Amino acid sequence: MAHVFLGTEHRRFTDGVAEVDVEAATVKELIAKLEVRFPGIGRELEGNAVAINGEVIAYATYERVPEGAEIYFVPAASGG
Repeated sequence: MAHVFLGTEHRRFTDGVAEVDVEAATVKELIAKLEVRFPGIGRELEGNAVAINGEVIAYATYERVPEGAEIYFVPAASGG
């Protein structure tokens, strides 16, 4: 099971929940399970970089999620 930390920009989908545990083999499966639990969050998370145990991965869709991993979704930076 992975421990997922949700940033403030994603908490509008979770009613303020900041951390959840999710059983998933890949990041894609993890996002799908979060979408079931928190409708609408999946689109927001897709395309974000993901930090798995501190390693930031830009295109993490098919990355494996190790047992006990700490997962952070890193929103795309904007600016001009």
